Amino acid sequence: MDSQSATAPPGGVIARLRALLGGSSEASVTRRLAGTIFVIRVFSAALAYFSQILLARWMGGSDYGVYVYVWTWVLLLGSMMDFGISASAQKLIPEYRTRGEHALLRGFLSGSRWMTFGVSSIVSLLLAGAVKGLSPWIDGNAIVPLYIGCLTLPAFVVANTQDGIARSHDWMRLGLVPQFIVRQSLIIGLTAGAFVLGFDLGATAAMSASAAAVWIAMIGQMIVLNRKLGGHIEPGPRAYDFRGWLAVSLPILMVESFYLLLSYTDVLVLQQFRSSEEVGVYFAVVKTLALVSFIHYAMGASTAHRFAEYHAQGDKPRLSAYVAHAIQWTFWPSLGATILLLALGKPLLWLFGPQFVVGYDIMFIAAIGLVVRSAIGPVERLLNMLGHQHICALAYALAFVMNAVLCVVLVPHFGGHGAAAATSISLTFETVLLFWIVRRRLGLRVLAFGKR
Repeated sequence: MDSQSATAPPGGVIARLRALLGGSSEASVTRRLAGTIFVIRVFSAALAYFSQILLARWMGGSDYGVYVYVWTWVLLLGSMMDFGISASAQKLIPEYRTRGEHALLRGFLSGSRWMTFGVSSIVSLLLAGAVKGLSPWIDGNAIVPLYIGCLTLPAFVVANTQDGIARSHDWMRLGLVPQFIVRQSLIIGLTAGAFVLGFDLGATAAMSASAAAVWIAMIGQMIVLNRKLGGHIEPGPRAYDFRGWLAVSLPILMVESFYLLLSYTDVLVLQQFRSSEEVGVYFAVVKTLALVSFIHYAMGASTAHRFAEYHAQGDKPRLSAYVAHAIQWTFWPSLGATILLLALGKPLLWLFGPQFVVGYDIMFIAAIGLVVRSAIGPVERLLNMLGHQHICALAYALAFVMNAVLCVVLVPHFGGHGAAAATSISLTFETVLLFWIVRRRLGLRVLAFGKR
């Protein structure tokens, strides 16, 4: 083989990569946006893992446990207290823009944030009252951190709303970086500063640093977002359709809520029936396979608003082609990532500790559901964007109930293997159900392979 032919393959690969990721077509733009989201999520996951190690070492077991408990409540409640507005923004903004309803568009861009801020503030005050009322039955070390958690929620919710608005304009970095990178970096920086200065880094100090990080990141994101919107949206009168926004958003909130429940059921049931060591091994397996879920999230986040836009334009051939593209770019990368993670499973689990390698065979069971789910791509976003939120929520609810029942039946006898099997079976059921719904409601055959 001569030198020219020996050097040709790398050049060919680079040329193909440029052709794949370059260009200004819708498919190329979507791949770049999805790639950006994927990189941000992977980097943020590594950053979060690193920060948890540091906090655990600096705080000690008891205070760290209180901090994790309170922060978990902030994450769960904050993800739901925007009433689905962050997701529905990807449907409403393209529709207003396509129909030329500029007053409603301007009203939504400001009113949605004020609405979520106002409602979340009221709910936070009620939660603070509940903490005060239940204080005799709450661990004394957790009371002040819980109050700080209530103070954190409004900023967390507004940041989620701004994320949806930014993604609807293809400003993926503006939507995600403040939440996943800036906020986490501020938490590390503020807690590290307190530790270096000799302050007692307990749960109260750590929650104070986290609250400050959430508010700073949200305000910075708001300033940049307002500036970009000012240059993108012409000034004019505003109209507010709060009832219409909630009519679209609340069913989407149900979808997101059932998805969260489906994601946490296996671990919660496992905690009730098996040892903490087995729960830890299973959790390490789930975290290792999270890379596959990031691909699905990235493609869904970068395509949802275009589904709504093409549907509003009545361009079904374009919508069908774009859906097919999204499914292909969800399934094949997910399949490749799954094969890679399974091949490297043992050394990856060993990073958590030598005792975690025993969970390697659980990875294969858990991976089945993730691969099957990726075969139809982000069709739950498609249903939500095209006005079929209720049937999508029902599908997720049925999958959650199936998962809960299967976990209760299988986990006591089979432990982590049973939890993984229950989740994979439920995800397969959910996939088949969503495939059938899209086929019947939209007339689309959403599958990554086979005749379309």
